[in-house]
Amino acid sequence: MIVYNDRYVRSDVLVSVDVHNSPLRQVLDRVLTPLSLIYLIKEKNIAIRTKGETKGDQQQTVSGTVIDDKGEPLVGVLIKIKNTQVSALSQANGNFTIDIPDNDAVLVFSFVGFASQERKVGRHQTIHIRLIPEVSKLDEVVVIGYGATVSRRDLTGAVGTADMADMQVAPVASFEQALAGRLAGVQVLSNDGQPGEEGISITIRGQNSLTQDNSPLFVVDGFPMEDFDAASLSIDDIESIDILKDASASAIYGARGANGVIVIQTKKGKIGDPVIDYSATLGFQEITKRMDLLSPYEFVKYQIERSATNRAKYIPADLAETDPDYDPDGNTLESYKNIKGIDWQNELFRQGNLQRHNLSIRGGNQQTKYVFSGSVYNHHGVILNTGSSRYQGRVSIDQKLAKKLDGSLRINFSRNNSYGQLAKESPISSQASSNLLFGAWGYRPVTGRETEEDDVDYDFIEDFTDEETTWIYDYRVNPVISAENTYRESKVDNLNFNGNIDYKILKDFSLKVTLGFDKRQTDIENFYNSQTARGSSKFRVNTRGVQGNIAIVDREVWTNSSILHYRKRFNKRNSLDALLGYEIQAADNSRIGLANQQIPNESLGISGMDEGVTLNNTVAYSSSALGSLISRVNYNYLSRYLFTATFRTDVSSKFAPGNRTAYFPSGAFAWRMGQEKFMKKSRLISDAKLRMSYGITGNNRVTDFAYLSPIVGTTITESYSWNNQEPEPGMYTGSLGNKDLKWETTSQLNLGYDISFLKNKISLTMDVYRKTTYDLLLNANVPYSFGYQRAYKNMGKIGNDGLEVAVNTVNIRNENFDWRSSINISFNRNKILALSEDEQKMFSRITWAANYNATYLYAAEVGGPAAMFIGQVFDGVYQYTDFEEVAPGKYYLKMGIPYTGTNRDAIRPGDIKYKDLNGDGVINEYDITIIGNPNPKHSGGFVNNFKYKNFSLNVFLQWVYGNDVFNGNRIYLEGNPSNVPNLNQFATYADRWTPENQSNTMFRSGGYGPAYYSSRVIEDGSFLRLKTVSFGYEIPKQWLENIKITRMDISFVAQNLFTWTTYSGMDPEVSARHSTLTPGFDFSAYPRARTIAFTWKTTF
Repeated sequence: MIVYNDRYVRSDVLVSVDVHNSPLRQVLDRVLTPLSLIYLIKEKNIAIRTKGETKGDQQQTVSGTVIDDKGEPLVGVLIKIKNTQVSALSQANGNFTIDIPDNDAVLVFSFVGFASQERKVGRHQTIHIRLIPEVSKLDEVVVIGYGATVSRRDLTGAVGTADMADMQVAPVASFEQALAGRLAGVQVLSNDGQPGEEGISITIRGQNSLTQDNSPLFVVDGFPMEDFDAASLSIDDIESIDILKDASASAIYGARGANGVIVIQTKKGKIGDPVIDYSATLGFQEITKRMDLLSPYEFVKYQIERSATNRAKYIPADLAETDPDYDPDGNTLESYKNIKGIDWQNELFRQGNLQRHNLSIRGGNQQTKYVFSGSVYNHHGVILNTGSSRYQGRVSIDQKLAKKLDGSLRINFSRNNSYGQLAKESPISSQASSNLLFGAWGYRPVTGRETEEDDVDYDFIEDFTDEETTWIYDYRVNPVISAENTYRESKVDNLNFNGNIDYKILKDFSLKVTLGFDKRQTDIENFYNSQTARGSSKFRVNTRGVQGNIAIVDREVWTNSSILHYRKRFNKRNSLDALLGYEIQAADNSRIGLANQQIPNESLGISGMDEGVTLNNTVAYSSSALGSLISRVNYNYLSRYLFTATFRTDVSSKFAPGNRTAYFPSGAFAWRMGQEKFMKKSRLISDAKLRMSYGITGNNRVTDFAYLSPIVGTTITESYSWNNQEPEPGMYTGSLGNKDLKWETTSQLNLGYDISFLKNKISLTMDVYRKTTYDLLLNANVPYSFGYQRAYKNMGKIGNDGLEVAVNTVNIRNENFDWRSSINISFNRNKILALSEDEQKMFSRITWAANYNATYLYAAEVGGPAAMFIGQVFDGVYQYTDFEEVAPGKYYLKMGIPYTGTNRDAIRPGDIKYKDLNGDGVINEYDITIIGNPNPKHSGGFVNNFKYKNFSLNVFLQWVYGNDVFNGNRIYLEGNPSNVPNLNQFATYADRWTPENQSNTMFRSGGYGPAYYSSRVIEDGSFLRLKTVSFGYEIPKQWLENIKITRMDISFVAQNLFTWTTYSGMDPEVSARHSTLTPGFDFSAYPRARTIAFTWKTTF
């Protein structure tokens, strides 16, 4: 019934509106607002009146908005006058209006999944409410693949969900940079801090494969991608991230699920008026640490100690007056205490800066929901001429095509650029001295030309090379000039299209068809002019002169799936959720490359490459296809007993006929004991669930035709010149094929327990698991008589056992103050159970320095983890007591004292000393043993969120404990094993052994011994990092009403603020030559920066 007073409401005024399937209140708003009329809905009655119409003694209208804890408007919140039947619902943008009888009225705000709130009206005509979500993690909705979602309380598998609100606070380029430490069982490692080239790897529940990729499968809006570029997606576009960890959850992805699955859902449109969100972040960066180096005084003292001939160059005033190089006006050693010298770190490092801008428009109605968004990210690194940028745009449309037919479309495009010299790579292959930071640390601070009045040799800063360099095993150049002149640019274009239609065949039966396309093109350009180490003709190894290369790498992936979905609830006790479908995916890969040398006109840069001499060119193409049958059944009885069964069949072209098909089953059971009568009575326990699962998943991460022996054409450098004629190219088999090659298979058992206490104020999730991977896709050692060093085989077995614990608490929650905490910790024990045939150990080495490239640094041993450091055990320094003084100043090592190397007579007091483990009196390769473990004992994160009225504070701590790092920088910069002239050292080397300072930690100048890896430079890599701190303020809404702004937030954010560690290097989170077999190595790694940023967010 509609009632109104015809004294105020004129029936002769017509209003036309066009509406279809719109809510009643939305229609009334559109009709009555232009007439300055308002309405009141009571049960099935509608009362219409003017704003000034008498309503009784104190009756009045109250309006306002309702938002969630993230500031998003809530639509459909029930606003009810307490102890009455009068109510209203919040509309678009969270707005509401309700008539109250008097000022004593109390409004009750309630919404599913949120804690109800009460507010007395008093004299307020406008009320703004922020609803706080219910605490229970069991109420979360989890995406489990192929369009299926499930409430966490009904989940049978182990699935972690990231808190996107916390992650989006971090001023980073991509979500993976903010993921470390956020979730139990998920290890995120970046090789170093170079913008756009961080080399981030994500590992879920340990390393499953020894020689193949351990990265998880990414599924973005239903599109599975093995080689996903996380930087292609703006973190602000992500709605949720769910990580499928156990086999029950990931087996639905079969051959690609063994390494875990990361399911990403992007933001979609919402019903309501268009909402415009804009955010801007401006940040500044600085390195968190600088290495302490020898001062000019200590440097000159060391150079004189290393070679007496340096006295004439550096301290001519200290020479005897009869010495022809004596100069009374020159420097003395004491002079250098007052000489500043050149701080090459200060010359190379700079203050970095970053900008991040995001703009989105979101809205829709019952028929169409849409999101249009774009982002710009620009980052200038803390080293000269390094940085990255990204330009990205996204479109999301959900359309109701017919009564039973829905469709959706997602399109994402991004362009990512990175530039600048790669700090961790050697411009001159295998020559450590050519690395960028080695140059900054090792370049000498003084030349001998300085005086106390003119204490910096500015001419030396402008010189490309040090003319006193020997050029033999010393490839240092001016690090500033090298960084400024190196041209390296990587441009990555990503285009992703993903569309689907969903047809409701019957009430409980639907069909979803998906078509997707993903294209990534990477353009790489490198140019080395004569002012770079690689392009300079000063080095004898550089026979190619000025040179350059380009490469275009293209990858295209098509996917199509059709999924039948059946959902049915029977007699309120039983519910069934089943899906059946197929999926096909095809990938094409190509690479085109060209490298030219002896380029005559370097001023043209990369565009002058065509004038050079061709060194080599590359054209390669490959393809693969995967076909799959998918099935899953979820059964729920009484909301207490939950069963899940999954079965998938995969057929892959990567394997030979006969080995292309594999089957991946899994099963899980969960018991919601919290719903049992005996536990419902508990005042302490709010809910509880026991989970068990077992399943089999696979890994197909091999090259497209790994089972075949490819025929490779020789390059010009590999060809043979017959009779001194032009070299003739030839062909050879590039690798040894294996037609018996098949899937790598992982079985996993998981036991989990979810429990919450005290009305869900405390929730605990705990999982224990055992993963065993067998038939490893192992790039195994083969006898050299085969003509190859390695070949792919299905051999070996590796296990991962672990424990994961996550605790979420609500410490304080009231109208004005909210404090929540979350902590997680993960333990994983990785163990090799078998290797190739009867092999007990697999050794690995890394390429970084000519003296050490042939020496093994890692061993993977049966019974141990995938990688352990190996080398000699450092035993201090030979002291005088170890020698017989056979003549004044002449010492001979005592018999019975072990000696290093091949010449006992060459050992001197102050030389480095190692332990003789086998007791034969000689330190050699038979004394090599395990000297460190790069695998952490545990890792985790701890986050606290505080909210007081309009203020918010987010504090996130991340830690890793128990892992070792091999600090390769110390090999060359704490002892100079190549005896390179004028090479500066770390300040710690000032405490080296001398007759006056008989140190037992630093050997004497020249006392480095043979080129052994040793425990001397193994360090504890444990750290606790204050990763993210954000302090924000939400501008009061009443301040914004007149300028048509719905919400405005400002915040200050700090990233990588402090790190507590005993590691002596730039940063303990480093792995400059990272792989499963070679983790935890540090040499010339790009420093990780501290970021201080200001963020402004506005909603219109």
